[in-house]
Order: sequence, then C-alpha cells, then structure tokens
Amino acid sequence: MPMHSETEIARASAAWVWFPRGSEQEKSALQLVRYPARFGGGVRASQVASDLDAPSVLDHAIARTRAWGEDRLTFWTNAADRPDLEDELRRRGAVHDDTVTVFARPIPGDPIAVPVGVEVAAVRTVLDVRDVDTVNVPVWGQEPLSEAGLRTEVAEVTAELEARTGARALARIDGRPISTGGCTVVDGFLRLWGAATLPEFRGRGAYRAVLAERLRIGAEFGATTALVKGRVETSAPILARCGFMAYGEDRCYVLAV
Repeated sequence: MPMHSETEIARASAAWVWFPRGSEQEKSALQLVRYPARFGGGVRASQVASDLDAPSVLDHAIARTRAWGEDRLTFWTNAADRPDLEDELRRRGAVHDDTVTVFARPIPGDPIAVPVGVEVAAVRTVLDVRDVDTVNVPVWGQEPLSEAGLRTEVAEVTAELEARTGARALARIDGRPISTGGCTVVDGFLRLWGAATLPEFRGRGAYRAVLAERLRIGAEFGATTALVKGRVETSAPILARCGFMAYGEDRCYVLAV
C-alpha cells in the first residue's frame, strides 16, 4: 500500500494522544489527561473541538485542572484546533515550552544506516524493561518503576508484540543500555514515540539505531506510514536526514493555574 496522503497525515497527527497507565482523562471541548506522579503529574490538554470561544475553552481546562488538584496545565496546540487557543494562552501568561515538527515517511522507505558497535533489538524481557528504565528515568525525569510496575510493563510489551500492535526498541553499546523508543500501529500508521538517549552517548548513532529497528518492526506489522513528532532542537534534524518529510508543527505552552 502507498504512503498516506497529506490530509490523512494531518488527521492522524491531530488524533494522537497518550494516556499513561494510571492517568485520568476527560473529553469535552478538548482532550484533558491528568498524568500520574511517576510522569511528573499535571494536566495535558490537546484536541480542541468546540463551538465555544477560546477564553471559555481555556476557562474550562483551568477549572478541570484545579478540580483534579493539579496546578500545572500543559497545552499542546495543533493546526486542527477549533478554536485556536494560542493567543489566549499567551494572553493568560502561558510560557512557550516546546515545539515539535510533525514528520512522516513511507515504510519501509530508504534504509537507515546504523553505526557499527550499536546493538539494537525489541524489548521482550524483565531485564530489557529494567534497562529501558535506566534510560527513561534520567532523560525524562521519571520515577523508577517498582517491581510490580516492571512486571506490568513486561506484560504490556509482550502483549503488544504478540498482537502486532506495537513494540519498544532498546539500543546498547558494549552491553550498556543507552537509547530507547516505542512505536504503536494505528490505522496503518506507525506512531513513533518516547525516544530517549543518555546525554553522554548522544551523537553516536543510537537514536538512528532505535529508529531503524522501529521502522523494521512497523513494516513487519503492516504499517505503511511512519509518523513522529520530533523536537525542533534535537531529533528533528536527524529525522529529516533519515527521509522524513515535515507536515507542520505543534507547540507546547505551560500555564500555572
């Protein structure tokens, strides 16, 4: 099958939202997700679709954030938002925190060169999940997984692999875990998420190795288009060099409530 169209890519990007295990969510004028403490807490907002005006939508998001007992609202904008809230967010004092470029490329597409000495494979075992945690905890500022959390994570990873709906990849150098990233297959798209590389190993090809492994898995699972949101200052240049084309931007604002 051919790669998805630009319209389909935009629709898939706008529909992408993550619900961490243990989160709470509400979908009304927009999508609100209360993150668990392990992932830093706070509320993430996205996917605005309302006949209300921008101030009313933002008022609702702030009220819900406070009702959940949280004091930080992180808002991800998208070109599909209706109404657009960026001006209202800035007017309320929200701080622009991040920008990501929406990228897509065909699967399998041109191969990605992986440096010699970087070993990469799909995550399958408790040891693999422990190693993923040693990367994610310092990079993302997360709390380490408990023993019960490790077992739950392994069960989820293996279930996704068996169902051919997703996977996580892990790169090592000389046996040391250095980079990881996940992927999920949705409607023929391979969503690429959660890429993280230990700072002292950046620039050695680990991100590309994890990227190539996820694309290989996506092709095996029947996906035809890879979709990823790359940070402008970090992964975006690498993705562009690996054959990904840009399809717009999402911007992140943080509002103290």
